[in-house]
Amino acid sequence: MSNNIKKNFGKNVKYYRELRGLTQEMLAEKIGVNINSMSYIERGINFVKSDTLDNLCKILNVPPKALFDFDYMPPEPENIQKEIDKLLKRNKYKLNSIYNILKEILD
Repeated sequence: MSNNIKKNFGKNVKYYRELRGLTQEMLAEKIGVNINSMSYIERGINFVKSDTLDNLCKILNVPPKALFDFDYMPPEPENIQKEIDKLLKRNKYKLNSIYNILKEILD
């Protein structure tokens, strides 16, 4: 299997893990692998077996195609805040609506 496929797959796993507020250790426990295996998956060193892929999709609440969608690579978490700040500067009047939506989602 191509290293690029494994690396991109791993980036997507990491993105959705962080989006769900899970640590590597938490996700590893939920999908039944050890922490080292989880790290290897996210770094693109190892790939997953079909049952592990199924568990990942269930826990991350994503379809398999989301983990294999390499055309759109999600932004790195550290860049998300910068992008949000840029959007809010352009649309300050929408800030209250965004706040209410996020509050509803996160509560």
